[in-house]
Amino acid sequence: MPTSSLIVFNKPYGVQSQFRDDSNNNHTTLSQYFTDKSLRVAGRLDATSEGLLILTDDGWVNKAITHPPKANAGRKQGKTYLVQVEGIPTDEQLNQLRRGVVLKDGKTLPAEIKHVSEDELPMTLWQRHPPIRERKSVPDSWLILTIYEGKNRQVRRMTAHVGLPCLRLIRWSVAGFELGDLAVGESMCVQLSREQYQQLGIVR
Repeated sequence: MPTSSLIVFNKPYGVQSQFRDDSNNNHTTLSQYFTDKSLRVAGRLDATSEGLLILTDDGWVNKAITHPPKANAGRKQGKTYLVQVEGIPTDEQLNQLRRGVVLKDGKTLPAEIKHVSEDELPMTLWQRHPPIRERKSVPDSWLILTIYEGKNRQVRRMTAHVGLPCLRLIRWSVAGFELGDLAVGESMCVQLSREQYQQLGIVR
């Protein structure tokens, strides 16, 4: 059975999830980290978001990650984020996110969410440049949030909808692949196993 490689990358803040800068504002792009022109991004991250970005030269793998309902026989590929928000979440705010909230482009699917301390996050955080805005009079909190869809800027809009503005957003995992202990700007090549193909719903 032929196998494919997949690259797990810890995308820094301010880097666009594309190889060419179409905005003419001199943003950093992936071309400063990768030279293989056959790679494609499987699920973008906004420039202002950090963390796990998956790149692959396998179209089936890309499709299974980015369009799971069709490519993966309906299996849902969760995406988990570490979300720093302004304020202390109430049980009602957390329950709203769990049930799904109504945004301009429709109601979100139910999410999994947990309010944690920074010490309870699954990784040690790095310093962000530039640092987040802080207001001494307003506390902040961390959430671990898993969603099963990909609306534009969804996590930020979800937390803002319930009154918890997002300060920092780090993607931790996608479709079973985790950021692990990769440092900012580092990448790792993963050779997919038979089990991982099956997890993605790909039969080879």
